[in-house]
Amino acid sequence: MNKTLFLFALLFTSFSFAQSIRFDGLIQDEQKNPLEMANIMAINNGTKAMDSYGITNDKGKFQLTLKPNTAYTIKLSYLGMKSKEIVVVTKAENMTQNIVMDGAGIELEGVEIVREMPVSIKGDTIVYNADSFKSGTEKKLEDVLKKLPGVEVNADGEIEVEGKKVSKLMVEGKDFFDGDTKLGVKNIPADAIDKVQVLRNYNEVSALKGLENDQDNVAMNIKLKEGKKNFWFGDVTAGIGVAELDSRYIINPKLFYYSPKYSINLITNFNNIGELPLTAQDYFKFTGGFKNMMKKGGSSFNVSSNDLGISLLRNNRAKEIETKFGATNFAYSVNKAWNISGFGILSTSKTDLETKSQTTILDSGDQQKRDELTHQKNNLGLFKLSSTYKPNDKFQFDYDILTKLSKQNEDTDLLRESVVDNVSAVETILTQKKQDPTSINQNLSLYYTQSSKNIFAFEMQHLYQDENPFYNANLRTQPFDLSGYITGQNRNDLNQDRFVKTNKLDTKLDYYYMITPKSNINITVGNTYSYQNFNSHIFQILDNGDKNDLNDAENNNDVDYSFNDAFLGFHYKILTGKFTLTPGVSVHTYQMTNGQLGTDYSQNFVKVLPDFFALYQIKKSETLTYNFSLTNDFTDINQLASGYVLSDYSSLFRGNRFLENATSQVHSLRYFKYNMFNFENIFANATYTRKVDAIKTKANFDGINQSSVPYNSNLADETFTGMGNYGRSFLKNYKASVNASFNWSKFNNIQNDQLSTTESFSQSYTVKASTNYKNLPNIEFGYNLLVNKYSGSTFYTDKPFARLDYYFLDSFSFVSEYEFYHYYNGDKTVDNEYDFLSASLVYQKKNSKWEYKVSATNLLNTTYLNDDSFSQFSTRVSQYTVQPRYIIFSMKYNL
Repeated sequence: MNKTLFLFALLFTSFSFAQSIRFDGLIQDEQKNPLEMANIMAINNGTKAMDSYGITNDKGKFQLTLKPNTAYTIKLSYLGMKSKEIVVVTKAENMTQNIVMDGAGIELEGVEIVREMPVSIKGDTIVYNADSFKSGTEKKLEDVLKKLPGVEVNADGEIEVEGKKVSKLMVEGKDFFDGDTKLGVKNIPADAIDKVQVLRNYNEVSALKGLENDQDNVAMNIKLKEGKKNFWFGDVTAGIGVAELDSRYIINPKLFYYSPKYSINLITNFNNIGELPLTAQDYFKFTGGFKNMMKKGGSSFNVSSNDLGISLLRNNRAKEIETKFGATNFAYSVNKAWNISGFGILSTSKTDLETKSQTTILDSGDQQKRDELTHQKNNLGLFKLSSTYKPNDKFQFDYDILTKLSKQNEDTDLLRESVVDNVSAVETILTQKKQDPTSINQNLSLYYTQSSKNIFAFEMQHLYQDENPFYNANLRTQPFDLSGYITGQNRNDLNQDRFVKTNKLDTKLDYYYMITPKSNINITVGNTYSYQNFNSHIFQILDNGDKNDLNDAENNNDVDYSFNDAFLGFHYKILTGKFTLTPGVSVHTYQMTNGQLGTDYSQNFVKVLPDFFALYQIKKSETLTYNFSLTNDFTDINQLASGYVLSDYSSLFRGNRFLENATSQVHSLRYFKYNMFNFENIFANATYTRKVDAIKTKANFDGINQSSVPYNSNLADETFTGMGNYGRSFLKNYKASVNASFNWSKFNNIQNDQLSTTESFSQSYTVKASTNYKNLPNIEFGYNLLVNKYSGSTFYTDKPFARLDYYFLDSFSFVSEYEFYHYYNGDKTVDNEYDFLSASLVYQKKNSKWEYKVSATNLLNTTYLNDDSFSQFSTRVSQYTVQPRYIIFSMKYNL
């Protein structure tokens, strides 16, 4: 099949090349100086269609691919100059012609040409004309973005532009669910999109733009078509279907309204076909627009989540998923100075997971094989209210409050086979995990421009977090020897309550002084204060139902922990020639106290932490960036509590109250090039991290049961990551890319009182190509190789893939996707092949509001997927069941 796809693409490309000629030359001003970033396009005089377009390079060169023996109107525009039109009649041979733009003109004269251009650049903004890339099969924003040069959308709904993650998504300049890209790419209708604007070097606060290094900040704004503004638009989808054993359904109404005064978005989704608008993983990483305001400080103090290790889905594939989801988002301009916005999200999902896995302890080779049946129920809630008050260009006041509520329950029935010293033992284990954590995050920001040379920025964030995870394990064998534990029971019923409360306050005042238009100093005064309380208790339920409290100190925790970091920072930024340099240093004074077991333990010290940023602007769209930072890494209360904590039925953990901080030295190098002349984009980055005094684990294994305690290692952990991508669009209708990435890590731990050094090396290589025709079938095909090499084991995944979409007869859209997996290890003791095929056919008459669709998922009825992972002490290979084949008949009404 792979050879057939390749031959088809080769013949198709060769045919296209044979039917075209090249028209190139230089665009210059009246003094014969080259004009970089001039817009040029060719309008076919016969069909009135735009056959080709381009943007000049730094030498003023353009290149268009045209049809032979055809008359064209060539339209040109350049910012600040008078637009121009010339008539060209092509022949059978390639043509060269230089064009001189005529004098200075009015900027608006070139606006119409830019509006028609498929891609145009104005300053830091790239503008894509969405209709130029649509073929007719696109249904949502994701489908449009995947066809744009330099833009990628991954399986989690994250958008990347030129290798940089889009941090904020807006519609008509208003945040879409506070910039969450997944909800946007999966729900915004494709037919409503007019332009896609990529905002590079983005800063939400206009007063700070240019003062900080925003080169990695990318936002995206969606411009709507005129008919979608000041009107309600959206769609309502309803469908039913069948699977092998039961019925399927989906109900998915979406409603949008945008006007200059206010906007409203309503999204709902009820289904049992595996569509998860918001997963538990999405929920916990959802920032709601809150940023890391201390990223310049040089300290890292992150509040960890006590999430019990509740199983997360691999994308949205599981044995069974049923979802009920509702969300609303609004923005309202009270007046010219005051804007308020907010959102509310509610989600309920029931999920069944079926997993087979084998875990191998690296040191001993002992194994644990598990067959698990898991049932999850997740109730998730997110609510946010934001206010921005900006009466003039000199003052801005922001306030945000984000509340997260959830209730999660997971029950697992598993059959475990343990193989210790070649002796096998089998038993049934039941586990239960429950939690309903709450968090409230508040942000207050003030920005004041006293004069053109003096800018002040004050930011404050407060986090309140309340967690109460409960864990229960019921098994035949006694896994641990705990004091006060009653032995001789038919079943060992272990339970643990945990209660963790956190209050964390970050405050920071920045002062910027503009020395010259190309240099400034930044003085930062900041403080991070955190107070946490950790309580836990282990108890046993006896065979007769009585409760046995394990009240010895080693089985309980009652810990208070306070952390304070006061710091003063200084940074100097200067633009000199093609270089931007920002050296900096921060001085920190730390105070930490943890109280437990009737005593307090305190640490106090001062640390100086340097950092450095350098940018080399090779050309307008070609840069080389270097970053260096020295960071103090601190643990939170979870690793300081000295009483036992049940990680799971075979793993026991106790903290170390005497832990000290680790220090991370990070070097990163990034190269970026975007050539609008031939729509070529190249980006690569490499990051090296060396962590000294790292908090590591001292683990003792009794067969497959693990007990561990953290300690500060005197050996450095190292990580080296890198990636590179080359992509290009050519002949107007083709797009191809090659991508490679790797991650090498070296870890030092202690295992059974022996130093254990382990390494992991993961590599991924992808090559893909696609077509984008208006009236012909379009195909995307590619190949991905994934290699995961752990200490003693190597796993490979070969994955060729293809996608076909075709809009035909002005009414029908056909889309089909195919993925083939070959998963195996080095010695072929694991060797599995499986594939997935999906297809859909949509009928919608031109200008009709009704759409009819038949779709089929997992047509080949594949039953499982494979996965592998590495935990520094063990490797794990797993196989998990996915939803069966089903067919859905649906109708959609477009409002």
